[in-house]
Amino acid sequence: MEISALKVFIAVAENASVSGAAQQLHCVQSNVTARIKKLEEELGVSLFLRKSRGMELSSQGRVLLDHAYRLLDMERQASRAVRASVEDGGTLSLGSMETAMAVRLPRLLKEFHKRQPRTQLSVCTGTTDEMIAQVLNHQLDCAIVGSAVQSDDIVQYPFFTERLVLVSATGSAPDNTLLVYRQGCAYRARAEEWLRREGRLPYKVMEFGTQEGIIGCVSAGLGITLLPEEVARNLSSDISISLVPDDIALVQTYLICNKSTIQTKPMKTLLELATHCSEVEAA
Repeated sequence: MEISALKVFIAVAENASVSGAAQQLHCVQSNVTARIKKLEEELGVSLFLRKSRGMELSSQGRVLLDHAYRLLDMERQASRAVRASVEDGGTLSLGSMETAMAVRLPRLLKEFHKRQPRTQLSVCTGTTDEMIAQVLNHQLDCAIVGSAVQSDDIVQYPFFTERLVLVSATGSAPDNTLLVYRQGCAYRARAEEWLRREGRLPYKVMEFGTQEGIIGCVSAGLGITLLPEEVARNLSSDISISLVPDDIALVQTYLICNKSTIQTKPMKTLLELATHCSEVEAA
């Protein structure tokens, strides 16, 4: 079983189609189809259920996907460990909540770059649940999430405490329309709990993919949301800020990584910076 074949398999699984995998891998569809067929013949099972509109993993395919992620991560970590043994470089992939990316990360990443100028750092944003899954699957080296993780495979370091506030359009009447990220966002869960507790039922939810979209539509009076106070205080006068109870407002965020991931010098540097930020905040 070749690593290159597993990469093709993962691409098809993640895109649920041969065409999507081919586009991601920058190759022709016939090459993808041939690699999947050869892998199935080698294993003696069908890895996908062919449908009119894409590909769905079979039960055997789901088993292989978990192992494929692990094998690719082992290959990546082996290469990284060798590079890290001779230079302070290599790569580091970090996931973050969008609000943390906008407010908290710039200062930390500036200091990280000073200490690790040769490290190729990639940063992506997503919901807390998505990033936990990606760290568990070794798709991210580490991530900033908005809740503690109940998993023996995860190591977590307290990062900073966020205070959420209720944000609405200035002068607008109370609204039960909640403007939030998709399911899996830790702040969305807090907002929905607050609405239920306040008896503001029924309520509607409008999902957005970006913080800018949420803020713009709140300003237009389309609904309400919960945002970190540090973000909300920097918004325009079109926005009104209200406090919510501490058990809703106070969110402990964490920097997490997979316990089996090799902690290279760049990763150790990032963890040290996050720990320092936490200590400064607590002082």
